[in-house]
Amino acid sequence: MRAVLFLLLAATAAPAAWKAGASKVEITPKEPVWLAGYGSRTQPSEGVRQPIYVKALALEDSTGARSLLLTFDLLGLDQGTARIIAESVQKRFGIPRERVAMVASHTHSAPVAGTVLLPAYPLEASHVAVIERYTDWMLERVTEASEQAVRALAPATLHFGQGFAGFAVNRRRVGNRARPGPVDHDVPVLGVKGSEGRWRAIVFGYACHATVLSDNQVSGDWPGYAQAAIERDHPGAVALFVTGAGADSNPLPRRAVALAERYGETLGYEVADVLKQKLVDVAEPLRAAYREVDLPFSEAPKRAIWEDRAKTGENHMVRNHARAMLAMIERNGKLPERYPYPVQVWRFGNQMKMIILGGELVVDFAHRFKGEYGADDTWIAGYANDVFAYIPSLRVLREGGYEGGGAMIPYGQPSPFRWPVEEIIAETVDQLITATAAP
Repeated sequence: MRAVLFLLLAATAAPAAWKAGASKVEITPKEPVWLAGYGSRTQPSEGVRQPIYVKALALEDSTGARSLLLTFDLLGLDQGTARIIAESVQKRFGIPRERVAMVASHTHSAPVAGTVLLPAYPLEASHVAVIERYTDWMLERVTEASEQAVRALAPATLHFGQGFAGFAVNRRRVGNRARPGPVDHDVPVLGVKGSEGRWRAIVFGYACHATVLSDNQVSGDWPGYAQAAIERDHPGAVALFVTGAGADSNPLPRRAVALAERYGETLGYEVADVLKQKLVDVAEPLRAAYREVDLPFSEAPKRAIWEDRAKTGENHMVRNHARAMLAMIERNGKLPERYPYPVQVWRFGNQMKMIILGGELVVDFAHRFKGEYGADDTWIAGYANDVFAYIPSLRVLREGGYEGGGAMIPYGQPSPFRWPVEEIIAETVDQLITATAAP
């Protein structure tokens, strides 16, 4: 009997296989800076409505393999900035590229960082200098957050569940009640609990644009309010937001601070409710894979067209885009015919898989991958590792419009993507899903 009791106590006291550490570091600008997302803005920021953050979750499984999730209250990270961060993390902590995931909330009320969407803005040299200064400072804060999370690694358990929130509306068919567009209303939640029994980190997601607000004050928009609500309701926890495939979804109604707060509270309440339910215990190890695959552009206009647009384009965005294309031709002799697209998969034991994709991902990808790999345990993240364009499905590519190709102008790409862009991504995802399967 005493031997049985000893074994029971030993099992109860056994340390968790996972180790986890979380941190948050503020990246609110200290001077007026151009805010990202809207080409209609005409001047830098005018004050701060809400602080913004970079947050980090470090994980270590029983094999000693470490992984790092970084989330940003920013519109997105460009390829160069993401590579700087990934290389720094690998150099400082030995965490390889496939185990570093960087996801932006896509708030349209945070500073322009790096080169994301630069042609969209009527910038002067002084504005660019402030953006560069902010980007360098922000990168220092990323290093600080990463170091804090890694230093905080301690025994933990991971738990997964899903909820629902209904404020996202497909913006391509607003008002078409007879033929509404698809949406993804899932709210995936990964709770990280310390050995003392309290939530240490709460990762949650939703597929919707962060575009309730459109003024000139710094803010995380509704994802910022959601994170604040979760941290308020779970003292000591760091809330990390992972944007889903919401490129063609908007929060409606919008354009009022009270609505941003309401949607944040809605998600905060739903996450709290999920954490109270019976969650799936997430086993280790964490298996990871990363690959960049070429996505083909359609044929770009000839040089003479760019020269004409640079002089007579209908607005600053078209003119900026044309000048950027001409500069690229001067630099490289031609325009690129393809773009290296980041595809990443994290598989947590056999309980949950995260498909982490770059760019502004339309909702069809979420429905496709959840259908193929299981809606109950598949988490789709967009706006990850490189935000450089909208990523259209075949449906959206055929329909055209802003998400189907028009947005290539503010994003500074030479032309819309062409088929089979969706199949290239899907094939790569499938290869990485297979590569991360249990041996």
